[in-house]
Amino acid sequence: MKMLETAKTNGEAFTGTVRLIHAVGMHARPAVKLTKLAKRFQAHVAVRVEGAADWINAKSVAKVMAMRAAHGSIIEIKALGEDAQAAVTALVDLVAADFPDRER
Repeated sequence: MKMLETAKTNGEAFTGTVRLIHAVGMHARPAVKLTKLAKRFQAHVAVRVEGAADWINAKSVAKVMAMRAAHGSIIEIKALGEDAQAAVTALVDLVAADFPDRER
């Protein structure tokens, strides 16, 4: 399950949601892959488990791991900035593809 949408908030913020299908959830390997991909973009990128109060900086491995997203969780991704839409699309695709070993 993945979904992209756009919302206006002080400029244009792009958001997306995706189900975490990785067998053991958001542990070190997927967190590093998500963070490395997020750092490729200029946009401010944040993530959270659906329903959580706080957004987490997607460019911080420690913070992404600390969100303790379990297998089956819905992950929300939000980005704001020049390449925000591309960032959200890439991160949603990464999670939906179960963090493949080869980079696209």
